[in-house]
Amino acid sequence: MSKVHTRPGEAADRADDDVVSVLVAQHGMIKDLFNEVKSREGELKQRAFDVLRELLAVHETAEELIVRSAARDTVGKAETDARNQEEADATRVLEELEKRDADLPEFDLLFSKLERMVLEHAEREEREEFPALRAGRTKDELREMARRLREAEEAAPTHAHPMAAGSPKAQRLTGPFAAMLDRARDRLSGA
Repeated sequence: MSKVHTRPGEAADRADDDVVSVLVAQHGMIKDLFNEVKSREGELKQRAFDVLRELLAVHETAEELIVRSAARDTVGKAETDARNQEEADATRVLEELEKRDADLPEFDLLFSKLERMVLEHAEREEREEFPALRAGRTKDELREMARRLREAEEAAPTHAHPMAAGSPKAQRLTGPFAAMLDRARDRLSGA
């Protein structure tokens, strides 16, 4: 379909990468996929959106589970709560997009809203959360977080789940079951 990576860990599979490098690489993949969805039509647009949807769902789940508790220690509760709330808001929009035909005008309007929300969120993470995380953790700790992030991504849901979004506790409780259902759904639909 494209030159864009289609698996979250694919952008950063080197063992020496730290968690921030992995996440920033994924942000680049997400930006590329937003552009790809906007440049496609019909089935190709839907498939590009499905890749983006999966990457966003997996990325945000793993980020909430692995990064937020460490970031809370370095940037504070208010900052991490704000990032979690942004993720929850974007997940609700993502869920609405999953229900729409990618070729309809209302899809494009809602998709533009999602793009704006996600890119602003990623920018705040890169400007506020990630530098503090790097400053507050050793290189070894950041590499270990990257390893744990990749493990979380392998078990993360592949669709939007607004009831758990923005809550690491809810992700831990419902994520494995939701991931199992999502992956079965993906296989049945050929995604």
